[in-house]
Amino acid sequence: LWPGPSVVTIFDLSFLRYPERLTAGRRLYLRLITAASARRARRVIAISESGREEITRLLGVPAPRVDVALPGVSPYFRPLPRQEVESFRARRGLPERIILYVGTLEPRKNLEMLIRAYARLPQRRTVKLALVGGKGWQFERIFALIEALGLEEDVLTPGYVPADELPMWYNSAEVFVYPSVYEGFGLPLLEAMACGLPVVASNTTSLPEAVGPDGLLLPPDDARAWTETLSGLLSDPAARSALAERGRQRARRFTWEQTARQVVASYRRALNRQER
Repeated sequence: LWPGPSVVTIFDLSFLRYPERLTAGRRLYLRLITAASARRARRVIAISESGREEITRLLGVPAPRVDVALPGVSPYFRPLPRQEVESFRARRGLPERIILYVGTLEPRKNLEMLIRAYARLPQRRTVKLALVGGKGWQFERIFALIEALGLEEDVLTPGYVPADELPMWYNSAEVFVYPSVYEGFGLPLLEAMACGLPVVASNTTSLPEAVGPDGLLLPPDDARAWTETLSGLLSDPAARSALAERGRQRARRFTWEQTARQVVASYRRALNRQER
């Protein structure tokens, strides 16, 4: 460990909340290094208020030493011209109506619940579910469920896509969903909102901080609530439009310039011995 003054940024503590999802060696390494680094750091930076609370509770870092630097959204994520979007759809062979998820395909993201909720959706024959992201830990469970429910033609799994394609995916969808049970922040939610998508997310950990009152929050274990909420949104263009506009306005408040100011302020506190 660095012997001099330090500032440590902790993005999440998933290895403590969900230790079974790591190898024993990796779990031990993260626990020891993270805890030791956080305890001796002059300042610790979390990326959400939820993260700050966890750092204090799980690592024992005094609350006054933990700062929050909220992530920002790149201006690259924005509503795109319809002609560009339609051209992308044609190249990808995408259907007209899509429910979109963006993120790693792994159990923590709660995609099995989402797939079950989607399977009960009255509009399933005309609306596809797209799970965009690379394969993570135990991804096989997700694909096995898709097959078991006979949804191979209804659930799109394009895998990892380049960053420059993501705005096109957001702009091609009708609703964005993020059913994760644990996140350090949930940046894809803000990216989707910036692109003009209404969002539905879990009401857990940091996700309410990202969504605020400008998206819909649901229990991550209530598949019926997800089915009913998605069905209602898909049937109500006016509600989708209103929610999308509110989300777009909210996303504008999260900038990387603001993040940089918050990080610089934390480093200045670290250099000020009176604030250690």
